[in-house]
Amino acid sequence: MKTDDVHVSFKNVQKSYDGIKLVVKDLNLDIGRGEFVTMLGPSGSGKTTCLMMLAGFEPATQGEIMFDGRSINNIPPHKRGIGMVFQNYALFPHMTVAQNLAFPLEVRKMEKAKIDEKVQHVLDMVEMGEFGDRRPAQLSGGQQQRIALARALVFDAELVLMDEPLGALDKQLREQMQYEIKNIHEQLGVSVVYVTHDQSEALTMSDRICVFNDGIIQQAASPDDLYERPENSFVAQFIGENNTLTGTIDTLHDGLADVTLESGEKVSAAAIKVGKVGESTMLSVRPERVIVNPDESKVPFTIAGHVQKLIYLGDHIRCRMTVAGNDEFIIKMPNDSEDRLLAVGEDVRVSWKPEDCRALDVI
Repeated sequence: MKTDDVHVSFKNVQKSYDGIKLVVKDLNLDIGRGEFVTMLGPSGSGKTTCLMMLAGFEPATQGEIMFDGRSINNIPPHKRGIGMVFQNYALFPHMTVAQNLAFPLEVRKMEKAKIDEKVQHVLDMVEMGEFGDRRPAQLSGGQQQRIALARALVFDAELVLMDEPLGALDKQLREQMQYEIKNIHEQLGVSVVYVTHDQSEALTMSDRICVFNDGIIQQAASPDDLYERPENSFVAQFIGENNTLTGTIDTLHDGLADVTLESGEKVSAAAIKVGKVGESTMLSVRPERVIVNPDESKVPFTIAGHVQKLIYLGDHIRCRMTVAGNDEFIIKMPNDSEDRLLAVGEDVRVSWKPEDCRALDVI
């Protein structure tokens, strides 16, 4: 990324609350201008702490945070020019919607006519143009979240931070708001740093996802890269549905690992993060990449599977199998009459293309 394109930069940033345990460890991350970056990870992984340091609500223990090419470590939150959207909306209950939106502009000493114009503009942007005279208590959760988003945008912030903003909404409304937030991001070209523990939300909205665990970014990549090409076992298991098998590396050649599974069967996979021959590895293969009862002359190997359960899900059939000792091995088959011949209790053979399976570290 060119220097001119970098909007936010974390340089060797660390954070400890007690002076002993680091909750963020040596974070180095550049965020591009206009980029939608999601910090994704389980509770306690450090993602929200990173957002709070960028917002200015928490100081970095070590390192430097840059915004538009200048250090903001010692600049208070209200002078950083960054919009913030919280999960609990954080709207003033005694103010009307319009007054809530006007407040950050009044703090900046903007003239009233300009304030009224900007407030109406952002209300229309979030499709709440008729609600300026209402108070937050008179709005639904989804409407309050729209107003919280409008407040973050009203003073023309070039960077908007969002901390689990959709966590309090029901599934249907949450999905609707995902598309609306992404659409507003694309319209305005603002940079967005978004925190969530919901992987489907991250995959839907992001240009790039940073997967956090134990205070460290495990992988930062586009949604399709994370799903198709996880770099370690944690990312493989955290992003999307994933089948895992463990075994021992027999040979390494041409970017592939030949592996003997714990069941004694032999398979091949792309060697991504592996040790030496004779060491253990964890194989990762997505349910939709598994081939059932293939033409054995056209695949490099097959191994035994036993059908435990079939679930009809409309556009596909979900099949739970026992494969190489894993009783939770899942495959997904298109809802096609030719592929609906499996039966519970049936013994089958399964395979995959070696490049569709990744040999990774054991966790």
